[in-house]
Amino acid sequence: MSCLEIYNKDMMKKKGEGEETRDGTVDYYGRPSIRSNSGQWVAGIIILVNQGLATLAFFGVGVNLVLFLTRVLQQNNADAANNVSKWTGTVYIFSLVGAFLSDSYWGRYKTCAIFQVIFVIGLSSLSLSSYMFLIKPRGCGNEVTPCSTHSTMEITMFYLSIYLIALGNGGYQPNIATFGADQFDEEHPKEGYSKIAFFSYFYLALNLGSLFSNTILGYFEDEGMWALGFWASTGSAILALILFLVGTPRYRHFKPTGNPLSRFCQVLVAATKKSSVEAPSRGREEMYDEDRQEKNDSVNNTGRRIMHTDEFKFLDRAAYITARDLDDKKQGGVNPWRLCPVTQVEEVKCILRLMPIWLCTIIYSVVFTQMASLFVEQGAAMKTTVSDFKIPPASMSSFDILSVALFIFIYRRVLEPLATRFKNKDGTKGITELHRMGIGLVIAILAMVAAGVVECFRLKYADKSCTHCDGSSSLSIFWQVPQYSLIGASEVFMYVGQLEFFNAQTPDGLKSFGSALCMMSMSMGNFVSSLLVTMVVKISTVDHMPGWIPRNLNKGHLDRFYFLLAALTSIDLVVYIACARWYKCIKLEAKHEMQDMLSDDVSDTDSDDYEERLKDSKV
Repeated sequence: MSCLEIYNKDMMKKKGEGEETRDGTVDYYGRPSIRSNSGQWVAGIIILVNQGLATLAFFGVGVNLVLFLTRVLQQNNADAANNVSKWTGTVYIFSLVGAFLSDSYWGRYKTCAIFQVIFVIGLSSLSLSSYMFLIKPRGCGNEVTPCSTHSTMEITMFYLSIYLIALGNGGYQPNIATFGADQFDEEHPKEGYSKIAFFSYFYLALNLGSLFSNTILGYFEDEGMWALGFWASTGSAILALILFLVGTPRYRHFKPTGNPLSRFCQVLVAATKKSSVEAPSRGREEMYDEDRQEKNDSVNNTGRRIMHTDEFKFLDRAAYITARDLDDKKQGGVNPWRLCPVTQVEEVKCILRLMPIWLCTIIYSVVFTQMASLFVEQGAAMKTTVSDFKIPPASMSSFDILSVALFIFIYRRVLEPLATRFKNKDGTKGITELHRMGIGLVIAILAMVAAGVVECFRLKYADKSCTHCDGSSSLSIFWQVPQYSLIGASEVFMYVGQLEFFNAQTPDGLKSFGSALCMMSMSMGNFVSSLLVTMVVKISTVDHMPGWIPRNLNKGHLDRFYFLLAALTSIDLVVYIACARWYKCIKLEAKHEMQDMLSDDVSDTDSDDYEERLKDSKV
C-alpha cells in the first residue's frame, strides 16, 4: 500500500465519506464496498421480501403435494407419502449442492440468481402441464370429482417439473439467508447488531410466506383449483426474482474462496505425512503462516485469517515447517499437500467443533416434524367442528406461525434488552446463540409433554368402539393450541439461533455451508423420526397388540410416544449442554486490523525515506 493511498484513506475517514466496510465485502464490480451506499437494511428488506415470496411459492406446491398425487395422479396413500418424502429429502440434498457452488465458485449472489431462475422454470412447467394435461376433466382433483388417467409422458413432465422446483429451492435456500447477513458488517457496532436481528426477521418472513400458502392457496387447491394455485405460486416466484435482481447495485458480496473439499483433504494429508514430526517449541510463531507479501494479498481477499486454537493438535502438524518444505519453497513454491497455512488448518478445526452441536440439533428436528404428521392425525381424532364450520386439522399449524411472530417480537423487544444487563462468564453480554438453542430444547420438551397430556384427555373422552377415529373424541381440537404454540416458541430460539450460530462460527469461505447444515438438520430429523416410528410400531405390536400408533388412535397410546420424545429430548439436552461447554468459538482477525498492521509496517520500516516515497507518489 503506497503512502498516497494511506493518506487518502485517512482523509476520507476523517471526513466520514466513502468509508469502506471492515469485513472485506466488495461491490458487484469487485471493488471494496462503501458503507454509505451499499448493504444495510435497504438490501436486507429486499432480501426479506424476496424470501417471503419465494417461500409462498414453494409451499404453494409442497403443502398439498400429497393430495395432488392421490387425487390427480391417483396414487395410493403409501406411494404418495413415500414420493413426497423422497421429494422433500431431495430439496435438502440440493441445498448442499447450492452451498458448495456458492462457497467454491459462483458466490452467493450468482448462485441465488441462477437457482431462482431454475425455480421459476420448474413452477412454470408444473403450472402449464397441470392446466394442459393433468387436470382432466376441468375441476377434478377435489374430494368429489376424480381425474382421468395420464400417459407416461404427462407423468414424466410432472416429475421433471417438481424436481426442478426441488433443485431451484434447495440450491437457493441456504444461500439467501447467508447473502442477507452479508449485507451487514459484523465488525461495525451498529451493523453487527442489525446482522443478528436479520436472522430473526428472515425466519419470520419464511413463516409468513408459508402461512399464506397453508391457508389461501391450500384452500384453492383443496377445492380442486390446482392450476390456479400453481400459477399463483409461479407469479410469486417471478416477482421474487425480479425484486432480487432490482437490488443488484446495492448488494455487498464475499468472493468465493475455492473448493473447500480440496483444502480439507490437503490438511488431513499433510498432517498424516508429518505424524512423526516434533511440535515446534514456540507454537504458531514457528508454524507456516502468510509472509508479508501474502498478508498484503489477504487484505484484498475475502477470507479473514483465523486465530490459532489448541484443539485437535494433530492437525497442527500440517502447518509445521520442515527442511523439505523450505527446499520446496526455494524451488518454486509451497506444496499444499505437505504444508498448509494455519488459517486453512483452523478451517478444518471449525467444522469438527461444529459437528457435535449439529448432531444435538437433530433430535429437536424430530420433535418439529411431528407437527406435520402426528399432530395432524391427533387433531383429526378430536372434535373439529365449531357450529357448522369444520376446521381442517392441518390448519392448526397457523398457531405455530403466529407463535413464531409473537415470540420473535418478545425476544427482540423484551428478552434481549433485558439480557444485555447481565454478563456471561466470558465477559460478553446477553443471550448467546448456544444459550438460545438450549432454551429451544427445553421448550421442545414442554411441547411434547403438553401434546402427551392432551392425548391422555383425548383418549379419556374418545369413543373406543368406533371403527374410524376421525372426530371420535368430544375434546375440542383447540386443546392442541398450547403444543403448537410451544413448538413455535422453540423455533424462535432453536432454528433462528441455529442460523445465527452456524453463520457466525463458520469461516468466511464456508458461510453457505453453515446455512446448509441447518437444512440438513431438518432432513435428518425426518429420517430419524421415520426410523423411530417404525421401531416403536414394531416393538409395541408384539403378541398381536395394537401398538402405540395404530391406524385407529383410540386403540393406541400416542401419548406414550410423545412422552418418549420428551425423554429423548431431555437426554439430548444433557449431551448438548456438555458439548456447548466444550465448544470454543471461532476467532477471526479483523480486516481493518490487518490493514492497520500493514499501514504500521509501512510507517515503521520506511520512515527514513518517507519524503522520497511522497516524491515518487507525486504528492
